[in-house]
Amino acid sequence: MSMTPKANIQANTLEFETTPLVKPTGFREYDARWWFGIDGNAKAPELNYLGVQALGLGLGTVIHQMGVAPRIVVGHDYRSYSIAIKQALIVGLLEAGMEVHDIGLALSPTAYYSQFELDIPCVAMVTASHNENGWTGVKMGANKPLTFGPVEMGQLRDVVLNGKFEPRDGGKFIRVDGMREKYIASVSDKIEIKRPLKVIAACGNGTAGAFAPDALRAMGVEVIELDCELDHSFPNYNANPEDSEMLHAMAKAVKEHGADVGLGFDGDGDRCGVVDNTGEEIFADKIGLMLARDLSKNYDNAKFVVDVKSTGLYKTDPILKENNATVDYYKTGHSYIKRRTTDLDALAGFEKSGHFFFRPPLGYGYDCGLVAAAEVLRMLDRNPDKSIAQLKDELGIAYTSLTMAAHCDDEIKYGVVDKVVAAYEKLGKEGASILGRKIVEVNTVNGARVTLEDGSWVLVRASSNKPELVVVVESMVSDEDMRALFREEVKPRLAAFDEVGDYNQEI
Repeated sequence: MSMTPKANIQANTLEFETTPLVKPTGFREYDARWWFGIDGNAKAPELNYLGVQALGLGLGTVIHQMGVAPRIVVGHDYRSYSIAIKQALIVGLLEAGMEVHDIGLALSPTAYYSQFELDIPCVAMVTASHNENGWTGVKMGANKPLTFGPVEMGQLRDVVLNGKFEPRDGGKFIRVDGMREKYIASVSDKIEIKRPLKVIAACGNGTAGAFAPDALRAMGVEVIELDCELDHSFPNYNANPEDSEMLHAMAKAVKEHGADVGLGFDGDGDRCGVVDNTGEEIFADKIGLMLARDLSKNYDNAKFVVDVKSTGLYKTDPILKENNATVDYYKTGHSYIKRRTTDLDALAGFEKSGHFFFRPPLGYGYDCGLVAAAEVLRMLDRNPDKSIAQLKDELGIAYTSLTMAAHCDDEIKYGVVDKVVAAYEKLGKEGASILGRKIVEVNTVNGARVTLEDGSWVLVRASSNKPELVVVVESMVSDEDMRALFREEVKPRLAAFDEVGDYNQEI
């Protein structure tokens, strides 16, 4: 392919069928996401099949430039168009001289696991993760267990958008069968849950439905399936265990069946959400704190990495202090936390969105919802006289909001965040207060996390994979104060920008 992609082409035209379409905003900080389009939706596509082929050729070009062996694992999630997207990507990879190992339908962690199982350095997983139907994307890496970050994505963006392709001979296609079964065995073989546990497995009709129930049963627990039938129309709710709709469905099922815990998995299975035995959701940052407390008892001087959306309780937890465990707050994003966890030789990393990263001896270091589920079950097994709600109640008190997202176009969201950061930094230097409490820290590693003198905080950052601004608030005082931090501080501040639109959900 020698034709340079265009950023805007009208669908259902001759040009759309003969010219690559690749909108530049699809190249995110650590993966790629585009609106591909579905029937009945008038939104203009940002990518066509020739654009995907250009992406494959560009990825192969970058891998060769990096000096990495040109061997790659490729898989796809369960959407009506994903297999076709993957085939177009493979064509481009073959044109770049890559040896392609196609594992078929897969979770993202299945593809990551395949890199280790097949001893292959590179991966390209076709998935839009938890994004709504109509989106597509690719998660990529060339150094297991890591995935691309801003530097590699910038290099790929430059090659693709400027047509700097380097076709090569030697492309080879290899079909790989049986990886689903090997992956399920890998996450369950060493897990022997002796405590009788009844578990709700919620999959939102996404890809995890073909993996999670079998893996959980192999761990030794009773499984009640919730929306595990594959259906790429996603008829019940979006497969996102951070969204209230999925969490509410899980909570209802836990109560109806008297389950010990509800485990929910996102569209590509690299995230896990948890509902306790009373039907209350436990946000993943607090599940991470529960796991860190439990693991630190068995691993001396353990290091943990958490993202900036995570609870401030990590800083004050007495069990972590007693066990000499240390916690590092870092940028939100699966690629960032994965890399940071590896760089610091940490035992585990946790993201509020539900990405969990367990390094040896617990895991390979990549994010896997089922490995996270296994660790939650093992924690319950090690504490046979306590429910998960009781373990949660042993944490310090903090009132944390849902993760909220306000629409803001990709082209301008970072500029808006820059202005918000500058405003908060100015307030911090002036010793200003928010709702009667002095600002004591403004962490700008990823947007602005503004901590108050009582430990409460607010966060505003740009989403790395959607046209949105992400908002989280936490109060150490009360649920009412947590709501006030959003309604009286963050929401009015963002409302001052005409570029900021409606929220996906609000407290």
